[in-house]
Amino acid sequence: MSESATAGADWMRGTRRSAVQDRILEIAGAVFGDRGPDASMSQIAAAVGCSRATLYRYFDGRRRLQVAYVDRVARRISAAVAADVVVEDPGERFTESVLTALEHVRAEPALAAWFVPRGAGVASELALSSELIERAAVALLGDESSAPADGDRLDAARWVVRVIVSLLAVPGGTPAQERATIARFVAPVVVGRRGLADTR
Repeated sequence: MSESATAGADWMRGTRRSAVQDRILEIAGAVFGDRGPDASMSQIAAAVGCSRATLYRYFDGRRRLQVAYVDRVARRISAAVAADVVVEDPGERFTESVLTALEHVRAEPALAAWFVPRGAGVASELALSSELIERAAVALLGDESSAPADGDRLDAARWVVRVIVSLLAVPGGTPAQERATIARFVAPVVVGRRGLADTR
């Protein structure tokens, strides 16, 4: 083991497990920004300053580390959206929330790298399998969503995740065009305030 890997392992032994995992995910984000979501455990371990075996003690595989990273980012963006969007109208609030989430993801190189063509498949799969992202999408629906049951709200939330992932992978033109598309074709259906015909 190299001297830097030994130093990294020494630092980990003296630190709470949750703090080590947080630091690993922070460093992994930078690696993902440079190398995309398919960065190897060896590359991440080298950036952390530990051996691959040590990294596996905290995350038992690359997919587990990727999911933890996506969940961590989703939690942070969800909190940012909740703080940034203060609109009362449910349809407008939903539209602003989606646009704000897109803006936060696109503003960070470590996140944007997940949605270039070579990484979009992995990012989409992880986003669509993340329970935390589903919960964040349910929060976007707000209390006034017309979905009458938890199952319907969850189905709507999953569809919202697909819309967001699609716009990240294939942007919908200018910000104004994306806003118009979401306001016209997504918000009315998800929030259920009016029919599509009324939005023309």
